[in-house]
Amino acid sequence: QVRLRESGGGVVQVGGSLTLSCTASGSIFSVTSMGWFRQAPGEERELVATITRGGKRYSDFVKGRFTISRDNDKNIVRLQMNSLKVEDTAVYYCNMKDRLGDDEGNYWGQGTQVTVSQ
Repeated sequence: QVRLRESGGGVVQVGGSLTLSCTASGSIFSVTSMGWFRQAPGEERELVATITRGGKRYSDFVKGRFTISRDNDKNIVRLQMNSLKVEDTAVYYCNMKDRLGDDEGNYWGQGTQVTVSQ
């Protein structure tokens, strides 16, 4: 069983910064990707950023403002968020994909609220 524990959400003013962290624990085999998604009220869950062996991927709406990083030894993924906007307000979810042979697990954290106020 895999558990993802997120931290770092909160309330920040427009233009401010927050850093989200996610620690994976449990029966982890071969991590193929770690990343962050977000979901605003009434909206679909959307990709924010992911990191794989091949590199980093960002959605257009966060390029230049958010930075994803990973501590491979500790299975920790972080999201540094700068120049936050009101529209960044959402619940942010950590995601991890893990492979054992032909089987791939897809795991989610419980989510952490980020609120950007004017």
